[in-house]
Amino acid sequence: MVDVIGFGDELVDEGWIKHGALDKGEVARLLSIGQIGQAAGLQVVQDSDKVAIGKEAVAQVGADKSGPTGDENTHGPTLMGSGGRVCHAHRECKGATHLTLSKLVLPTAMSSTYRRGKSSGVDWAALITGLGLGLTIALEVTTMRRSDISSVYSSINTISRFCALVGTYFALLGIVLVSRIPWVERGVGHDRLVTWHRKLGPYSLFLVGFHVLFVILGYAGQDHIALIVELWRLLHHYLWMWPALAAFIFMMMAGITSYKKARAKMSYETWWMVHIYTYAAIALSFMHQVLNGPMFIGHPLNRIFWTALYVVMGTCVLLWRILIPLARSFRHNLKVHRVVVEGPGVVSVIMKGRKLHKLAAEGGQFFGWRFLARKHFLISHPYSLSAAPTQHLMRITVKDLGDHSRSLAYLQPGTRVFVEGPYGAFTAGRSSRRHVVLVGGGVGITPIRAIMEEFRDGVQMDVVYRASRNEDLVLRQELDYLAAQSEGSIRIHYLVGPRSQHPMDAKSLNRLIPLFADSDIYICGPGPMVEAVRQAAKDSGVPKNRFHDEAFAFHSS
Repeated sequence: MVDVIGFGDELVDEGWIKHGALDKGEVARLLSIGQIGQAAGLQVVQDSDKVAIGKEAVAQVGADKSGPTGDENTHGPTLMGSGGRVCHAHRECKGATHLTLSKLVLPTAMSSTYRRGKSSGVDWAALITGLGLGLTIALEVTTMRRSDISSVYSSINTISRFCALVGTYFALLGIVLVSRIPWVERGVGHDRLVTWHRKLGPYSLFLVGFHVLFVILGYAGQDHIALIVELWRLLHHYLWMWPALAAFIFMMMAGITSYKKARAKMSYETWWMVHIYTYAAIALSFMHQVLNGPMFIGHPLNRIFWTALYVVMGTCVLLWRILIPLARSFRHNLKVHRVVVEGPGVVSVIMKGRKLHKLAAEGGQFFGWRFLARKHFLISHPYSLSAAPTQHLMRITVKDLGDHSRSLAYLQPGTRVFVEGPYGAFTAGRSSRRHVVLVGGGVGITPIRAIMEEFRDGVQMDVVYRASRNEDLVLRQELDYLAAQSEGSIRIHYLVGPRSQHPMDAKSLNRLIPLFADSDIYICGPGPMVEAVRQAAKDSGVPKNRFHDEAFAFHSS
């Protein structure tokens, strides 16, 4: 038996374990004696020879410190042998066997237990949304006069005002929906909020466009002048009309570039910067509304209500997208700790901070990341956690899909990180079944890898990993080890090859996983694969509330 084990290098202080020549089952059992438990044991992978470990040697690991399972404080600075000998990391010590270290892997999280999610938030969100829309329409209805519908052109002007009010309300609501308000996201779900945001966008765009067209047409008809002349007159004779024109142009730019075909031809960075113009558009449009709109002139209560909508929207953005993320980033002092190459064009960025458990992040969620480095700080990029976080460590795993993701490989240790989040309802708590199917495509396996650590209480998992080539199976070693340590509760299915060889239809998935129809289904990957599995779930009779997806696409700002 070996008295002492040294984890080597800086790993004792960091709380990380790398691959070593150990027997997986024995190490996991023995390490649990020393309070390290699964968090450390799960990360030890059998390489070749076995190493026997004395119980007393491990029992005193971290005896002089205490901390959450898997965290650095649990390990302590030294490892005590049964004979009282101390072996410091990377120092020679009689009777000690040091691990041969190769590749960094992330420890299991201080995970929450299995729990069921709630969807009642959808009802109250729809109620509040409908109430706001009704009050917005009432602004025009309660202030209309007979003259507003006495002629064709006056009726066109009235319609233009309805379009302006409803279109602006949809724009304000759309921004509030993606303001990352925690209690709203928990109640409704991030994916559903983003879906609502995307559906409202075109309606807002068309309504504002019709407002501009109808107001020019209506006034030109009443004044009996050409449309271009009327436009020039409106810009010069009414207050704040030039800023309103700029707002209209910004909104059209943001709207057009959000269509799939236009978005597919531009980088995320370009799309994100153009999309930010929506905030400027809404801000620039406010004054011409309250100063020129008949529903506001002489109606102070209407103006108060409309102003309150803008204040709520602005407060949500300022508070939840700027101030709180900045405060959290400084409080947790998150910095790049290490960058690890996982495979061709795929890197993991490991970040270290303090008291990260207070972020209440879960495996499957994502953050908006800003790295204080050139070409990184101005734009927030959404990346999912690729392992459940610990008290001091978080990891993302990113595929080279453009300039930003490619440059992550060159981040230097110590680079400060600013985060927004955690966001997303792609969490274990949304599950309602004791059996779950987790489907990942390509690098979409990263949130799947993270969420696997969050299921407890005997939940059975079938993990389907779809990739074109074997070298694209990132984090495979970690998946295999989690399955090996699960006592049969996790089964991994690797589907490698062309799509024709592994169709993701109901027949194929039910043959692969007999309990597919009676499971909660989680999927993350390319859009076509997500839609294929969605259809397979529908064909198998899986209700919508048991299908949870995290599609790899631009997250709306």
